Amino acid sequence: MLLNYLQAAMRHARYEILPDDNSFYGDIPTCDGVYANASTLEACRDELAEVLEEWVLLRIHKNLSLPIIDGETLRIQEVA
Repeated sequence: MLLNYLQAAMRHARYEILPDDNSFYGDIPTCDGVYANASTLEACRDELAEVLEEWVLLRIHKNLSLPIIDGETLRIQEVA
């Protein structure tokens, strides 16, 4: 479930080369605040995936909602 959600979010990643230093910038528009910057595209993807995972875990910890991405959803349920 978590892996499917992360993969769905990563499919929405956008990348661009920054003209000032030729580094790569990536973000996921549906996940506010999830972005990365690195010297190679591969490093940018890896960093973006790590930031996404931390963002999801933080939102779960703070009991904040997560966007539905390509039909994938994570729901937070209290367990007694």
